[in-house]
Amino acid sequence: MSESRPSLNFSENEIQKLFGHEAAENESSERLRQYYFKTNTYDQVIADVPLRILVGHKGIGKSALFQVAMAEEQDDQKLTVLIKPDDIANLGSSTSDFLTTIRDWKSGILELVAKKVLTEMALGNDDKMHQFAAFGSKVIEFLLEVFKDRSKLNLAPAKEKVVTKFLESKSIYIYIDDLDRGWQGRMQDITRLSALLNAVRDISTDNSGIFFRIGIRSDVYFLVRTSDESTDKIEGSVIWHTWTNHEIFVLWVKRIESFWGRAVNEEKLMSMPQSRLADYLESIVEPRFQGRGHWKNAPMYRVFMSLIRRRPRDLVKLCTLAARQAHLRSSNRINTQDLEGSFEEYSQGRLQDTINEFRSELPDIERLLIGMKPNRKEKTTRQGYVYHTDELIHKIKRIMEQGKFRFAQKDADPRELAAFMYKINFLTGRRESPGSILRKYFEESRYLSSRFADFGFDWEVHPAYRWALQPDDVFSIFDQLELSSDES
Repeated sequence: MSESRPSLNFSENEIQKLFGHEAAENESSERLRQYYFKTNTYDQVIADVPLRILVGHKGIGKSALFQVAMAEEQDDQKLTVLIKPDDIANLGSSTSDFLTTIRDWKSGILELVAKKVLTEMALGNDDKMHQFAAFGSKVIEFLLEVFKDRSKLNLAPAKEKVVTKFLESKSIYIYIDDLDRGWQGRMQDITRLSALLNAVRDISTDNSGIFFRIGIRSDVYFLVRTSDESTDKIEGSVIWHTWTNHEIFVLWVKRIESFWGRAVNEEKLMSMPQSRLADYLESIVEPRFQGRGHWKNAPMYRVFMSLIRRRPRDLVKLCTLAARQAHLRSSNRINTQDLEGSFEEYSQGRLQDTINEFRSELPDIERLLIGMKPNRKEKTTRQGYVYHTDELIHKIKRIMEQGKFRFAQKDADPRELAAFMYKINFLTGRRESPGSILRKYFEESRYLSSRFADFGFDWEVHPAYRWALQPDDVFSIFDQLELSSDES
């Protein structure tokens, strides 16, 4: 970890190779697979189960997981199909009759899968697709018929292997990603997506050997789940995509080591305390934060880990911004000055991302979040950002004096707004013990903010948002904000 390595200059190309691309779909498959870290979520999603619905916040890594899973299945010569929003833009567009919409989705998806497979095999699908209707919804049987006499198909060697594997397994793996593209949270959007989920459930039930993996943003899933009682049938297929800070730290280390051309043992890294993992960062980040307040002389990794919302994209963004600051100084290592120079832009970006992501669920979300800025009294007493439950409800009521809030489908009361801010990771649960602070996220404990129970946690505005809420007094943030405890 301390051996000599080539000096960095943090050029844009180098930054992207070092930390990865913010959007997995824009990352080369080869580089993504070099540094991707497989958590238990990955194993759950790729299991041979007919339907898996991967739910998670924007930036959590749903597309990255799908890209890696598809690449590995293709290495095993499995037949995979990727369906993008453009492919299904015209399907299920009429939502006046729910059962008809489901039927349209079923026939449309099955036909699309058949066409994509034939196109991928370079077979020219016009003549063969005329035969598809005779097979009804049995796409597996249709493809078995198409491929039964391989000697007449003139397949390339690589495609021949895929067809051989398909004839043996009689299985297709279908990925549907980016379903939230263009999402507006309207009733017709909810109905259309609900019909899609019902359709894929029916298809996977009726067609043994079809495996669906669908990625949905958490706010989109929440609206569908709470608006349509029929979605209770798919709840058992839902996998929540979550990360611990420790897992993200290991992912960070793996990215750095793979950049230097070094292999790592993931199990060994997972068993290390974060203080030892920090040794892997020494080539790119100075070891201690030389700032002020609670942060003074803290390990730099704790500063990074405290500011991300347990989303890999947050770490990529923060590292990228800090590395650009280092580049301006012609430095080959990120230091405290670089990190401090990144906080405001990073914080503003996370606030705007959150507003954009959840506006369809709460149209006036910006007023609510900006309203959580500490008032003059809270600044004076240094009580801003951390609240007991009754203090939080009082704060929200004060914001509501400017006007009521309404979710996409109903009016919102203070406790529902508190639960909403917890759900979107704007608020975290907080519990102090001697020498440490435990922060809880919605994905870890989804019922922590129940309106009927008090679990003994306080509530804290996530550190990622504070520079955006308090741009006029950024230095006080260092005095007030305590860093998260290490994770073992």
